[in-house]
Amino acid sequence: MDLQTLQKQFAIAERLHFEDSGVGLPVACIHTPQATARVALQGAQVLAWQPTGQAPVIWTSQAAVYQPGKPVRGGVPICWPWFGPLTGKPAHGFVRARPWQVRAVTLLHDGQVRLDLGLCDTLDTRALWPHAFDLELAVTVGATLRMALTTHNTGDTPIRISQALHSYFAVGDIAQTRVQGLDGSRYLDKVQGEQERQQSGDVQCSAETDRVYFDTRADCLIHDTAQQRVIRVAKQGSASTVLWNPWSEKEKSFADMAAGEYRQMLCVETCNAGPDLVRLAAGQSHTLVAQVSVQPTSP
Repeated sequence: MDLQTLQKQFAIAERLHFEDSGVGLPVACIHTPQATARVALQGAQVLAWQPTGQAPVIWTSQAAVYQPGKPVRGGVPICWPWFGPLTGKPAHGFVRARPWQVRAVTLLHDGQVRLDLGLCDTLDTRALWPHAFDLELAVTVGATLRMALTTHNTGDTPIRISQALHSYFAVGDIAQTRVQGLDGSRYLDKVQGEQERQQSGDVQCSAETDRVYFDTRADCLIHDTAQQRVIRVAKQGSASTVLWNPWSEKEKSFADMAAGEYRQMLCVETCNAGPDLVRLAAGQSHTLVAQVSVQPTSP
């Protein structure tokens, strides 16, 4: 759907309009009394969310590349129907670089705006993953950011998926950042040869970090001390959490990440990963939800 048609069918005066990212890729720009946000229709990728009067909460790289078929470094890429690498297939699945359709835009009674995006199976997707599906993402923008990813098995055979809302969060200084909510959880340390370990206390990054935490349903609290705030990540439909920061050396391998940016970001991902797989019989659905809010702290 072209930009003019999108504006005509879905724009809401002073609340939501569409812009061209510069390469023919539409972005929904949302303005509410409580916050602003940007959502790329390619990949249904939230690129930004910033509560009114506060610093940005969702991080996107200054060196991010915006082009057809390539996910943007940062924001909230959608990993689906598999999380991580798969031999001979695109890493993290195939939906994060495909164009999604706008299904609805709703102005809610409290001033929030909800954007509903959708994607169905095609001949191309079935060549990569031979199943029928309907995928929906509902993004609600207000004082909180709510992302709800619903998988519908529209086929006549069972399916099994892993997935993630691969959220990049902006922090003032990774060295002054810690994460609560994972104490006591087992995790797979992918940096240390996929050893299984157990978390003790808060998580603090001092080197490359890539961990899949199991049996985690509690909220994660990102203590962004440098910016005197706590970012709360609540979730539903998920029993696993991924923490990731590439640190200085691995960052150099990413052409779409500027030097030193690892200091200002941390991925806390709402997932179904590792043993936390979703199995859906024909006709069944599953919803994965991440809800983000911010609390100021005293200096």
